[in-house]
Amino acid sequence: MAFQHKNYKVGIIGAGISGIAAAKQLCHYNPIVFESTDSIGGVWKHCSFNSTKLQTPRCDFEFSDFPWPQRDNSSFPSYIEVLEYLQNYATHFDVFKFVKFNSKVVQILHLNNHHHHHDHEYGRLLSGRPVWEVAVENNQTKIVEWYGFELLVVCIGKYGDIPIIPVYPKNKGPENFSGKVLHTMEYSKLDKESAKELLKGKKVAVVGYKKSAIDLAMECAQANSGGGGQPCTMVIRTLHWTVPSYWRKAISKFIESYLVWKLPLEKYGLKPEHQFVEDYASCQMAILPDNFFSEAEKGMIQFKKVSSSKWWFWKNGIEFEDKTKLEADVVVLATGFDGKKKLQSLLPEPFRSLVVDQSGIMPLYRGTIHPLIPNMAFVGYIESISNLQTAELRCKWLARLADEQFKLPSVTKMIEQTTQEIQIMKRTTRFYKRLCISTFSINHNDVICQEMGLNPWRKTSLFSEAFSPYTSQDYYF
Repeated sequence: MAFQHKNYKVGIIGAGISGIAAAKQLCHYNPIVFESTDSIGGVWKHCSFNSTKLQTPRCDFEFSDFPWPQRDNSSFPSYIEVLEYLQNYATHFDVFKFVKFNSKVVQILHLNNHHHHHDHEYGRLLSGRPVWEVAVENNQTKIVEWYGFELLVVCIGKYGDIPIIPVYPKNKGPENFSGKVLHTMEYSKLDKESAKELLKGKKVAVVGYKKSAIDLAMECAQANSGGGGQPCTMVIRTLHWTVPSYWRKAISKFIESYLVWKLPLEKYGLKPEHQFVEDYASCQMAILPDNFFSEAEKGMIQFKKVSSSKWWFWKNGIEFEDKTKLEADVVVLATGFDGKKKLQSLLPEPFRSLVVDQSGIMPLYRGTIHPLIPNMAFVGYIESISNLQTAELRCKWLARLADEQFKLPSVTKMIEQTTQEIQIMKRTTRFYKRLCISTFSINHNDVICQEMGLNPWRKTSLFSEAFSPYTSQDYYF
């Protein structure tokens, strides 16, 4: 059953951090925010484990005009505290009135067959007529409604919804295994008791070595403390630098020496071959939970390094290309999410094919505008040390662009600019497969401020400019 609706200026897809920030900055256009679930928060609501914490202190993860209570508390907030902060922000700025919950975008159509030529101007974001038609299904009634928008802001993020599942050789998949196999996406939906019950007294294999894998191994070790506990084994192909939770900022070589000295990386064969700066530059660094290596010392977290991504199931666990076997009762796939597929499944052709380049990276001008996709913005697709600050600043930039306070360069110039940025970042790390600006975030912020006609020097004195770290409050305007 479908109904036609009237046209609106701005539509926003997703009510995670980026969608809420976009709605607040574009509030003067009365945007409609489509959220497919019953709550705001995005991955913080739907992909968090019981032990998930923010990877930075509060002051590095806050909106410029909404400080955390106890913002100088140096501990890392739990996901529940993060959700509470987002809820309070949305309530304070009356953002909820824009959000339609349980509203899943099922189709997007482009209303104009005219596409950009490279030498053309990108054009105004708000042209006075709808450019996109969006079909939205209500999860409860299953009724589909159509909306027209002049500008569509995509904030669905890269995580959640479409898990990456390994491809196994024929007849060697999970059907061979007598235990339980699940992805972290399914694990995150378990309540505390169910998660503990799944892990307690079981031999658990966690495939992966990024943040979710590390958190899961820690939850597994805690569930198995006391009598009858079994160890958790992390199956690791690519090593990445991990840092203790009290670490902040320093210089790459010094950090490497410090981490090898402070953490028993060599003892467990966990010292990466590449430099620390490469993980930093590709946003691959993970903050270790407290007591992670003390659980390893007790034998409750073990490590199995593999040289190939090829592995498969046998009756009692998993087997690797070198013919070694690992016994397991439960196998958890911390293999990540397919953010590109998630995005491409939403967009119509030809934009579906254009949205990522040949190397699989989204070439976004200022991390927001795709030069070849008209009247559409993407927020939350670049990563940095503080994704919230990055998203908020780009939403401010987007709102001023929509207000026509400045103009975009030509399509050709934007393509040149994004290509150049991607090439520079690729040279800093072999892991550059996504938009990560951690090494260049202040430079990016400076350029964005200049484009908006603002002074990129955000501090009140030269001394502060030189020696004080930048926080979101420096971008309050």
